[in-house]
Amino acid sequence: MSSVPLTWKDSGLRWYWVAALVFLADQLSKQWVLANFELYESVKLLPFFNFTYVRNFGAAFSFLDDAGGWQRWFFAVIAIGFSTLLTIWLRKQSHTMWRSNLAFTLVIGGALGNLVDRLMHGFVVDFIDFYWNTSHYPAFNIADAGIFVGAILIIWESFKPDAKASEEQSSRD
Repeated sequence: MSSVPLTWKDSGLRWYWVAALVFLADQLSKQWVLANFELYESVKLLPFFNFTYVRNFGAAFSFLDDAGGWQRWFFAVIAIGFSTLLTIWLRKQSHTMWRSNLAFTLVIGGALGNLVDRLMHGFVVDFIDFYWNTSHYPAFNIADAGIFVGAILIIWESFKPDAKASEEQSSRD
C-alpha cells in the first residue's frame, strides 16, 4: 500500500459506487420481500430456485442463530469494523487495482446491507433459496452474494495480483 496520499479520484474510493449499488439492490429487494411475503412463504420460480422469506438471527449458515441476542451486536460491530478497514485500504490503493477495489466494495456493500437489517429488525432478511430435490442450500440475500463474490475475488487476488496495477503501486512507494 502506498504511503503517498491519493485523492478519491485516484484511489480505490472511486469504486465506492459498487458498494452503493449492492447496498441499494439489497435493501430494495428486502423491502419488496417484507411487503409481499409472510414469514416462510415461498414462491417456486424454477425447478431449483424459490423466493422464500426467512429470518436469520445469526450469520452465514445461521451461525449463532440461537445465541440469545448478543450476536446481533457482535455481527454489527464486525460489519462496521470490516467496512471501515476496507474503506481505509481503498483510500490507500490506486483506482486501477480493479479486482481488489471491486472485491472490497462488494464486501462493504453487503456488510452494510446486512448491518441495516440487524439494526432495524434484529435479524437479516433472507429470501434466495436454491435447492436440489429435497436438499436446500441455506437461504441468502443480495448482500450475502456481494460478500461471497467479494471474498472470492480477494482470495483470487491474493494468488494472482493485477500485475499492471501492482507495478503502478510500487512505483509510487
